[in-house]
Amino acid sequence: MQNQTQATRDAPQLKRRLGLASAVALNMSQMCGAGPFITIPAMIVVMGGPQAYLGWLLGALLALCDGLVWAELGASLPGAGGTYIYLREAFGKRTGALLPFLFVWTAMLFIPMTMATGVMGFIQYLGWFLPQMTALQGNLAGLALIWITIGLLWRTTRSIGRLGIVLWIVMLVSIICLIAASLSHFNAARAFSFPANAFDLGSSAFWFGLAGSLTIGTYDYLGYNTSAYVAAEVENPGKVIPASIVLSILGMCVVYFTMQVGVLGVVDWHRMLDQNSAAFTSVASVVLNESWGAKAAGIVTVLILITAAASVFAGLLGGSRVPYEAARDGVFFRAFSQIHPRLGFPTWGLLSMGVLTSLGFAIGRLTSLTTLIQLLTTVMILVQSIAQIGALLVLRRKRPDLERPYKMWLYPVPALIALIGWIYIYVASNQNAPGAYPIQWSLAWLLLGSIAYLWWSRTHHLRVKHA
Repeated sequence: MQNQTQATRDAPQLKRRLGLASAVALNMSQMCGAGPFITIPAMIVVMGGPQAYLGWLLGALLALCDGLVWAELGASLPGAGGTYIYLREAFGKRTGALLPFLFVWTAMLFIPMTMATGVMGFIQYLGWFLPQMTALQGNLAGLALIWITIGLLWRTTRSIGRLGIVLWIVMLVSIICLIAASLSHFNAARAFSFPANAFDLGSSAFWFGLAGSLTIGTYDYLGYNTSAYVAAEVENPGKVIPASIVLSILGMCVVYFTMQVGVLGVVDWHRMLDQNSAAFTSVASVVLNESWGAKAAGIVTVLILITAAASVFAGLLGGSRVPYEAARDGVFFRAFSQIHPRLGFPTWGLLSMGVLTSLGFAIGRLTSLTTLIQLLTTVMILVQSIAQIGALLVLRRKRPDLERPYKMWLYPVPALIALIGWIYIYVASNQNAPGAYPIQWSLAWLLLGSIAYLWWSRTHHLRVKHA
């Protein structure tokens, strides 16, 4: 095993080629994608009215607090794989490879599921042009998108950074067009037509609805950590990673809230309650159609399709790097440590993300978008979100000598706020996905991962590299 680890250490390494602009572009492309275009109606359904605005605002607060956790850890430990490295450095000496292994095991599930939601959004808006599209045709179109994206990522990181900026610009244009169209026909009374008892704090329905809205809102902000996942390829990571995370979250908060208000100022929220209507499946196209006409709606819908594809692009890029560092340490399959000899990217990591995203897309087509979001969020919370906050606290106490180019503002308050937010979402997940049992499935997945770890460690004599 030591020879294996040394061999992978001597193999070609990832190169630092991504600057601040590329890092922000990758983060924001992953954060936006099809997310807000498909989740604005979903949040209305969960909350029962425009009070869903709270989901965007509280989602931004949770994302910012959690983003500061990523910022400090990513700046201090800038390597490929993000959370894997943080858990390894914080808990490796006490738990061995268990927690790092479980993170990689879990990430190989929740990252493809996240990408699957982007592909589902792509198919929803494709239906604007192809209203007679069958389920089979939608399935084939989604799979085609996944594997075309894999082909686009089969290149050097520098060219990926340039392509990411182009896709980011397309995303911004689509958002600007939607906001401009909504504001040009904005009706404030419609946008703020709250139903009776919309803010009944004494009602359990309000708090469960808020948790569901917060879950969807947080899902829309996910991706602010993409630059930390590819930190081994980021120039000057001590400065670029924190800046890219904070700028991405603040920028998208303004964009999301403006979009939500603008859309509800054009489309009566009651129309979105019918989940078979165009107001639910492709609300952005409806806004453009009713504000600027069918031609403008068609043009912007094309841009939205490109934006959805951009989010899949950024997510597969970051996800393909997750098992790379673990494999180099000898705590995951050896093949994942292989770098393409000419283009310099993890070949098996990229291919596996393609396969698993295809499977996640297939599962998503058999369930609802909201259920899929609840499932992927609960799986992620235990082994990434909560465990990573613990890693930050442990490293602050056990490794005061660790070089920290960035230190969390107001430590540890943001970390504790993030912890409360994640626990709130997790506890309420069963209520917001009735019949899907996301809590039970998340625990079952961890149990299965623990069994897999025991088998793997005994057959391969795992050793985790400590700081």
